[in-house]
Amino acid sequence: MLESRRFVIIGFFALVGIIYLLRLFYLQVLDESYSIESSSNSIKRVIEIPFRGQIYDRTGKLIVYNTPVYDLLVTPYKARVDDTLRFCQVLGIERRDFDSLMNAASAYSRVKPSLFLRQLSKEDFASIQDIMVDYSGFEFAKSSLRTYTAPTLANTLGYVSEITKGQLEKQEEPYYRQSDYIGQSGIEKIYENELRGKRGTKFVMQNVSGVYKGPWKGGELDTMAVAGANLYSGIDLEVQQYADSLMVNKVGSVVAIEPKTGQIISMVSAPTYDPNILASRYFSKNYAALARNPYKPLFNRPVMASYRPGSTFKLIQALIGLQEGVITPESGFTHANCPVGCHNHPATGTVALGVMHSCNPYFYNVFRRIIYKNNIQNTFKASAVGLDAWHDAISKFGIGQRLGIDLPSEYKGNLPNKKYYDRFYGEYRWKFSNIYSLSIGEGELLITPLKMANVAAIIANRGYFYTPHVIHGIGDGKKVNPEFLVRHDTGVESHNFDPVIEGMIGAVEGGTARRSRVEGITIAGKTGTSQNKRGDDHSIFIAFAPVENPKIAIAVFVENAGAGGSAAAPIANLIIEKYLTRKITNKALEERMFKADLMSKVILPGQKKPISADSLKKKLISADSMKKKPVVKPITAPKKQ
Repeated sequence: MLESRRFVIIGFFALVGIIYLLRLFYLQVLDESYSIESSSNSIKRVIEIPFRGQIYDRTGKLIVYNTPVYDLLVTPYKARVDDTLRFCQVLGIERRDFDSLMNAASAYSRVKPSLFLRQLSKEDFASIQDIMVDYSGFEFAKSSLRTYTAPTLANTLGYVSEITKGQLEKQEEPYYRQSDYIGQSGIEKIYENELRGKRGTKFVMQNVSGVYKGPWKGGELDTMAVAGANLYSGIDLEVQQYADSLMVNKVGSVVAIEPKTGQIISMVSAPTYDPNILASRYFSKNYAALARNPYKPLFNRPVMASYRPGSTFKLIQALIGLQEGVITPESGFTHANCPVGCHNHPATGTVALGVMHSCNPYFYNVFRRIIYKNNIQNTFKASAVGLDAWHDAISKFGIGQRLGIDLPSEYKGNLPNKKYYDRFYGEYRWKFSNIYSLSIGEGELLITPLKMANVAAIIANRGYFYTPHVIHGIGDGKKVNPEFLVRHDTGVESHNFDPVIEGMIGAVEGGTARRSRVEGITIAGKTGTSQNKRGDDHSIFIAFAPVENPKIAIAVFVENAGAGGSAAAPIANLIIEKYLTRKITNKALEERMFKADLMSKVILPGQKKPISADSLKKKLISADSMKKKPVVKPITAPKKQ
């Protein structure tokens, strides 16, 4: 028994010894990584950061590309700077900057390299490369700078900046390192995984002074960096820049969609800024200046701003009324006993005329019939049941929910239902007379410009839409997100759109938007005036064209600009003409919109009246603080074309 136990013990230790010898053989002979680590004084692992994917417009024009630059890294425990003054002169920095950068690097790690100075141009790198050999602990790393072909689409494209400490700690996979760049907003954020590419690794030999001596083992262990996937957008860059110019000196939004696909043609958030200023080494300073701007140029209004839709909402009311059978195309209403005022216009004996003249009493009566389309005698209960049925029908138009656009921070807006009013009044303690303002797009309704552009696309398609999206193709194969190929139906039959579209055509040809009609193009549109407690009302217009074969649906919102026909409609119809014909026939209208300074009517939070021109100049960011690059576009109108 003892003998057998002795053999077991001897066998166990022999097995451990064999395993140890095999592991030692693997580490010293087979595993190249051990050789690399043991030769850390002569062999260096270099991580290669790939170029981010480029972004193109619908015609193949480049919107975003990469400019090669160099970052200077420092490893604090290795750093030796005997002559700090000369070192600062070489790099063009102040002594206080040197101290601050070294302290930050040491706080991160004394033994790991971290960023010291970023985005040196090729010319800067060439001029100081040899000099930096005298300073141990410093090394260069190739990087790239996001570069924009035009000063447009700042909020849509988003920006790239250094990863934050919080983002580093929360990442699910250990991909990013300190000082890495990551998409922080817009398209850059949503498509970060596709755009960032795949890192490469090189092993190089160096002497004790850190001077490069060539690839290790001929580069056989190196892996190549793979550039990020290119993105192909539905943006029309020429139209986008034209829309930008029309929104100079204004606060608001433009969203244009291709109805048959849901691709975004143009998206303007005004005021805006040149995206190049957040792609420079002065990011922190420039971002802080933008954040202080009272007109909030960092706020992406097309998807984040909310407004009452005003009379544009009457289109949906008419469609629901027709589908539910509470009205016919020939239905007419008197103005008797109607609590909403009427504009001075001819009689509205049909749906088309009601839309054309935007008659408030007409749509008050339509909404009332929708709400009371039930056999419940108690008006409180009838109103509650009717409102929930109305809510369900309206929500199929994308109202009161996020559409799912490929941009962050989309606001869902507000579409009230029974539970909403129960919170304010109590259950069955409210009725139609408490909510009738919804009939004309006022009250508790809140929508985004994106949603109203989508409504225009739904009407253009006569009943359906595709999720609006900026990017329609990813990579060389232009892979499409399958979610953007799903057709969403509203449940309204196509024939019910005919009288509504007829009325929209009438609104442009001889109604509320007649002053901005375009010769040769049949446009169906609807003006809206969004009530506003602070200053003038907001101007809204939605439209699509050409009616016989819709290629563009659009929504324009101009804050504090008054009636929809005064500012929003002219801007929208000029953009429609530009997109469809590549020219403008009504030069007088174009010139008037270029020169219109509607920003002077905007009342900022905390103000009781519009800000004066002198105060505006003080609050807006100076060109000098942006290294001579203008930040906020609406300070001056563009020169005459």
